[in-house]
Amino acid sequence: MISSFHFSRFILVLGLIGAVLAPLARADRTLLNASYDVTREFYKEYNAAFITHWKEISGETIVINQSHGGSSKQVRSVIDGLAADVVTMNGVPDIDQLAKVSLIPADWQQRLPHDSIPYTSTILFLVRKGNPKQIKDWPDLIKEGTGVIIPNPKTSGNGRYSYLAAWGYALRQPGGDEAQAKAFVKKLFGNVPVLDSGGRGATTTFAQRAIGDVLLTFENEAALILKEFGSDGIEVVVPSTSVLAENPVVWVDKVVNKKGTEKLAKAYLEYLFSPVGQELAAKYYFRPLDASALAHYPGRFPAIPLFSVPEVFGSWEKAQKIHFTDGGIFDQLYQK
Repeated sequence: MISSFHFSRFILVLGLIGAVLAPLARADRTLLNASYDVTREFYKEYNAAFITHWKEISGETIVINQSHGGSSKQVRSVIDGLAADVVTMNGVPDIDQLAKVSLIPADWQQRLPHDSIPYTSTILFLVRKGNPKQIKDWPDLIKEGTGVIIPNPKTSGNGRYSYLAAWGYALRQPGGDEAQAKAFVKKLFGNVPVLDSGGRGATTTFAQRAIGDVLLTFENEAALILKEFGSDGIEVVVPSTSVLAENPVVWVDKVVNKKGTEKLAKAYLEYLFSPVGQELAAKYYFRPLDASALAHYPGRFPAIPLFSVPEVFGSWEKAQKIHFTDGGIFDQLYQK
C-alpha cells in the first residue's frame, strides 16, 4: 500500500512534469508571421483578434509572433531557414521566391480567395507642411533640387511599387514609350539621396532625420506617419494615378508540415478574409475587399485611378526580371 507521504510525493512529481511539459505544448501552438515593414500595427491588433477567435472555436490558447523587415529581405530569411508558418507580403514576386525553392507549391495563389490577396494598397506622397516644393504629381518628383525618399526597390516592396508606379505613369502618358519611361525614372532616382532597405527605414529618414522633400510610401504607412508625427508638419498628396499594390499571403508548407501547424496557419490567413479581418484592414488603411468594411470608412480611401503591374508590365515575373535582377534596368539607372 502506498503511504500518504509517498502518494504526496508522487503527485508533486506529476505536477512538476506537467509544469515542464506545459510550456512545450504551448510552444507547439505558436505561429510566426514573417511580414514586411509597415504592417506591424495592423497585425498587432489582428493577432489579438485571431487569438480570441481561435480560443472560442477550438479551446486552444495560442501565441503569434511577428517578424518584420524589407519584404525581399524577409523572404530571403525564410529561404535561409527562418521557420515562419505564414508569410504576408506586399507583392507576388517575393512569395514566388518561396515556390522556386519548393517551400510552397507553384499554385499557392489558388488556395485562398481572391488569388490569396485579402487587401490592397497604393503609393501616395508625403510632403512637408505647406508643401514648399509644390509637389502635386509625378512630374514634380523629377524637378531639380527635389529630394525624393524611396526605399531600395531590390529589397523593399514599397520601393518596388514606387519605382513601377513612376514607370507606369510615364509610360501611360500621351506618346509615352519605354525610352521616355526610362528617362523619367532615371531623373527621379537621381533625386533620391539615400536608399533604405525597407519602408519603415525610409519613414525614419524622412520624418525623423528630416531628409528629403517628399516620401513615397504605402497608403497605410502615410496614415500612420500622420498619426505619429501629426499633421502640423507633414501632409499627404494624392497623385493623379498610382499603382495597385496587391498584398498576398501564404502558409509555408515545409514549415507547417514539420511543426504540425497547417490547420492553424490556414485558419489564421482565412480570417483575414472574414468581416473582422476586413474591418481591421480598413481601420489600418489597407483597402479591403469587403464593400461593407469599406463603407464603414467613407472618404478614407481616395478614388484614384490605379493600374496593376500585370496590366502595364505584362506580369510580375517580367517586371522583376527586367527591372530588379542584378544588372537590370534599376541597376543601370541608379548609380549612387
